Amino acid sequence: MIKALRQMFAPKTPALKAMDPQVAAAALMVEAALIDGVYVNIESDMIAEILLEAFGFDADKADAVLAEGEALAEEAVDSYQFTRHVKKLPMAERISIVEGLYRVALSDGEKSPIEEAYIRQVASLLYVDDVSRAGARQRAEARTDGAA
Repeated sequence: MIKALRQMFAPKTPALKAMDPQVAAAALMVEAALIDGVYVNIESDMIAEILLEAFGFDADKADAVLAEGEALAEEAVDSYQFTRHVKKLPMAERISIVEGLYRVALSDGEKSPIEEAYIRQVASLLYVDDVSRAGARQRAEARTDGAA
């Protein structure tokens, strides 16, 4: 009986005990794109670009990691299941990921309070302080303004 209850209430995603931190980062970025209810090509293209830059992937590897991140984010019940793996990365990479989250959120040309709240929460779970998070936001905004 107890075993059946545990299975019924267990998260639908796999245990993910050994999830690659880079895949977890991709899933967080997909969640950032999905949080406003719309996931458009420009957002997925931005995520792929960030994966190429941040982790030095080639295009095929970036696409594979993005596809895995999309599948995981679609089934996710919370962000903690991803942030606990991303925390294994050095602080500089975590700050870079927060910057990436802002770049994804801004890629559709709109600033959303829901996306901002999500990124604040994720940054906190990654132990990225407010000063570093604000700097990441400013860098992302500068890149977005420069691209326009």
